[in-house]
Amino acid sequence: MLPERKTESEMIPLKFHLSQNYPNPFKDKTLIKYCVAYKTVVNIRVFSSDGKQIKSLIDEIQEAGTYEIEFDAEGLNEGDYFYELKAGECSKVKKMILSN
Repeated sequence: MLPERKTESEMIPLKFHLSQNYPNPFKDKTLIKYCVAYKTVVNIRVFSSDGKQIKSLIDEIQEAGTYEIEFDAEGLNEGDYFYELKAGECSKVKKMILSN
């Protein structure tokens, strides 16, 4: 008998990764997918184009794995925003575009 295949969410990533949000550009809500290589404190924050923190999406210890979080941009003006993943020794930033 063959071993059961693991789904993507059950696989343990070898490194930290931050994916481009989807959809991008987006209107109200967008999804952010990221990978955690080992159990550590994970922070995901959203910033305006001038560097001001808008929202903290995640600030907790997470196990190794693949995660997805929804960002709701309600009340924000259209324009460019940045989201940052900080986990372990990893720090990654991506740009997203809010269009109304």
